[in-house]
Amino acid sequence: MDERAGGVAVLPCGDRALLLELADPGAVRAVAAALQRDPLADQEEVVPAARTVLVRLGRPPRDADVRAVRDRALVDPVEGPPPGEVALPVVFDGPDLAEVAERTHRSTGQLVEALTATEFTVAFTGFTPGFGYLTGLPDELHVPRRATPRTRVPAGSVGLAGPYAGAYPRASPGGWQLVGRTDAVLFDVDRDPPALLVPGARVRFRAC
Repeated sequence: MDERAGGVAVLPCGDRALLLELADPGAVRAVAAALQRDPLADQEEVVPAARTVLVRLGRPPRDADVRAVRDRALVDPVEGPPPGEVALPVVFDGPDLAEVAERTHRSTGQLVEALTATEFTVAFTGFTPGFGYLTGLPDELHVPRRATPRTRVPAGSVGLAGPYAGAYPRASPGGWQLVGRTDAVLFDVDRDPPALLVPGARVRFRAC
């Protein structure tokens, strides 16, 4: 059960899921939205990532599911309602702020202005519950991960890594360049949905 067409691969994943391999994050967002609008029979969960979409079913997938999910990946995306926007309050005092500013050839003030002027999109979530990978970072603000990851990054830390920005929902190890911190509750099991940053949401940093 492996079909490839139009740059899309549909592969089995365990005994109750299919994995779509796609060309770029835009295709991931379009396919995930299509599967939410028009789910497969017994579809239980759709999990977008950087270049893949996992479709979990309540039963073993059939050849008809492979064809159906591939068809959803090949059709032109249909515009849905505009996603919500989250204004994330950020104090820009991170331990790597000066280094990131130097790497991007600007002052710390200019770096903060560039980050607060950027509209991000939550491409997918992962790493830890509530961690949203934010795309939209201008190329000139891309910086590499730290050569040596920190053993503990405080909850609420806001960081950059390659083409992504993100905020740590809880304390954990991490190798992103930390530019600030937020006091927003990024994950709350008693909230619906629990994650503040959900795929497709637009995000802006608001300097505090």
